[in-house]
Parts: sequence; structure tokens; C-alpha cells
Amino acid sequence: MTAEAIAAGPRPGAAGATGAAPDAGGAGDRPLRIALLTYKGNPFCGGQGVYVRHLSRELARLGHSVEVIGAQPYPVVDEDEGVVLTELPSLDLYRQPDPFRTPGRGEYRDWIDHLEVATMWTGGFPEPLTFSLRARRLLAARRGDFDVVHDNQTLGYGLLGDIGAPLVTTIHHPITVDRQLELDAAPTWRRRASVRRWYGFTRMQKRVARKLPSVLTVSGSSRQEIIDHLGVRPERLRVVHVGADTDLFSPDPAVAEVPGRIVTTSSADVPLKGLVFLVEALAKLRAERPDAHLVVVGKRAEDGPVARMIERHGLGDAVRFVKGISDDELVDLVRGAQVACVPSLYEGFSLPAAEAMATGTALVATTGGAIPEVAGPDGESCLAVPPGDADALATALGRLLGDAGLRRRIGAAGRERVLARFTWARAAQGTAELYREAIEVQRSRRDQRAGQADAASVAATGSAR
Repeated sequence: MTAEAIAAGPRPGAAGATGAAPDAGGAGDRPLRIALLTYKGNPFCGGQGVYVRHLSRELARLGHSVEVIGAQPYPVVDEDEGVVLTELPSLDLYRQPDPFRTPGRGEYRDWIDHLEVATMWTGGFPEPLTFSLRARRLLAARRGDFDVVHDNQTLGYGLLGDIGAPLVTTIHHPITVDRQLELDAAPTWRRRASVRRWYGFTRMQKRVARKLPSVLTVSGSSRQEIIDHLGVRPERLRVVHVGADTDLFSPDPAVAEVPGRIVTTSSADVPLKGLVFLVEALAKLRAERPDAHLVVVGKRAEDGPVARMIERHGLGDAVRFVKGISDDELVDLVRGAQVACVPSLYEGFSLPAAEAMATGTALVATTGGAIPEVAGPDGESCLAVPPGDADALATALGRLLGDAGLRRRIGAAGRERVLARFTWARAAQGTAELYREAIEVQRSRRDQRAGQADAASVAATGSAR
């Protein structure tokens, strides 16, 4: 359902649609009405989309009413679990096959659309700001429909102030980290200027983050980065680990290992993902293990550092990119690998690591950012290497490819670690607890303001006498 179709009033049958909304204060253990906002939520576009899909499903399984409100590419939600999707369309300026397009005259609906295009024309990324403004307008039209609003890292100006319900915000990691890594990798001053302009929205996100009352993040590493980079006060931050779908990502002995297969999930030329170092490691590894080959879950870049590295080492037949595969195809791809690898320079959590471990596939991972929190100790549930070290990657990959017993031991320990620590059910329970805390804080502040107003009224009455 589109936002325009419901802006005039609540959906028939929606929570709160049949009368006045129940008081959010003192929510206790009753089911909550949750608005989950995501400006870019397709699970095939990255970890944030995976987060929205699985968290919304598990919150619904706990008995809560969950409405995901998202822009293009639209989130995938589990409607059979009761999750509702409301489409809040942008102009979709980065869609394929015509990214950075100029919309036709008839596509403009309001001033927010004009702002979106103007920002794109001048090299900026408008979506966090423009989505937040559209979301604010929708929430104003739906006032009373929700007990809590959960923003998935939009951090836009539109979400400041009174939006009709307590706000909880997830920050997976500060985007300022991505910005700095891209600046470090930029080869020319023109490219550096372009990167600075593209990431101009991070100034807004820093300002907004400092004003947020309740921030959730996914790892201890991200928590410290948020404090250091965004200036969020520590007492406003809570860590709730995310996880893997351990029913989907599970071992299956019927899926045979493919000799020499290494699998990774990566955007080809995003420096943060470290894929160029993994390709270099593969070139070194194949000198001793000619059967070693890499399958990359992600889009292939036709030019750039990764493409040049593949060409330089003659690895065209040894590196394959796959994109747009189903969940079942992805799981079988990981199950059939002898080794999974996370070569990232930094991660705020690393869902690919947790998912690979959940299948029982042995993992090689760097120590960048929060990856050690997920992957665990070196030699126990993974083999750990420093980020950006192709030699260390090659050594660890070769060690696992050559030792079936070590692969089985590391894989089994990884699966046990995920089951104990990183499941979506646990993530939903922890998130719901934070919702209730946010609701209680708002209720207490409202009662305090009411008490102050009553006291002032009494004092004024006494003075008049």
C-alpha cells in the first residue's frame, strides 16, 4: 500500500483504526504498534535490508503489530507473519538501468521532490533527508497509530522533534567511517572532492544523532565508533546484537563441498569491503592450489581496482560474481564452499560472517571493526587475519583448504557460537525491551511536565487570591 493511499487516515483494520489509540504509557507486556522506517530496505542491496526484514518478522512473531515504511528499492517483508509494508515513494533517482536520471515534469509532486533532484544534480546523496521529511509528513497524518517509531539509520532532520510517538534509532555504524575509507582510496583530488560532496549528508546525520533520545547499535565496536565519530552520549546508546536466520542458514550434509571454492559477499569496489585484497590473496594461493576459486555474492564492477586486479593476475576464470539469487540458492552456495571469507577493512557487525558460520562453513575473517565480536577467537570459531593483508589471507585460506578436519572443527564451533549469541529472535527481544524503555521515558517526561504545569497553575491561583 502506498503512503498516499493512507495519508488521509488509518488503514481499515490497522492497529488504532477503530477508535482512539490506547495510552502508550505503562505499556507493560502488551503488544506494541511499531512503525519501522527504512529509506533503503531491499535485502538484496545490503545488510540494512536484511535487518529490516528479519527484525520485523521476529517482532511480529512476538505478537507485536509491525508496519514497515520504506522507499525504493522497497523492503521485502514477511506478510504471512503479519508484517505490513507501506510504500513511501521517492523519485527513485538511482534505479537501474538509468541511475542519476532526471525525472520528467509530470513526476514532481511537491517541494521535497525538487529538493531531491537538486541535491542529486549537485553531486550529493539526498535520500536520508528527503525520506525523513516524507516520513514526518506521513507520521503526522497517522498520529496515534503507533506506540513507537523505529528509524533504521535515516538520521534525517525530519525525524527530530515531536513525531507522534517515542523514537528509537538504529545506527549500524557511522557512515563517516565509509567516507574516510573512500577518501583514503581516492586517487585524485577530483575524486576526493566528489566523495566529500556525496557524503555531505553525514554532517546532517552527526547533528541529528546527538539529539536522539534512544540509540540502538549492533556491536560494542560500533557503539564506540558512534561515541567517537558522532558525539552521541554513552548513556543514550544500547547494544543489541543482530544475527542470522539459523533455520535458513543451517548445515545440510546433502550439499557436497566444491573443492577449492571460497565464497564471499561484497560490493566489488567499495573499499571498506576489502575485496581487492581477497583477489590478490587468491592469486597468491593459486600458485600452490590451482583449484582455488572465488565466488562473490555481489555486483561485478567492469572497471576499478578489483577488475584491474583480476585482469593483472589472469583470474578471469577463477573469480565469479553472482547477483539476484534466491535465499535458498545463496544458502546452498555457502554450504558448498570449503571456506567462507570476510575480507572487510571494517564492519559494524558482519551479517555475512554470522550467516556463513550458521551453515557450518569454516570462516576466514579479518579483525576489522566488529568482526571479531561476531567471528570469535582465532583458531576456535574462525581463522582471523589483519585487515588489508593479502599474504595473511592467502595463508589462512590455504590452511583451511588443505585440512578437512580443521574445516569441520572451525565450522561446527562457528555454528554453535551463532546459535548461542546471534539469532534474530534474541535481537527482537532485546529491541522490544528498548522500545518499552523509550515509551516509559516519554511517559515519565509527560507526567513531569503535567505536574509542573499543575504546580504553576496552583501557584498562579494562590497569587491571584
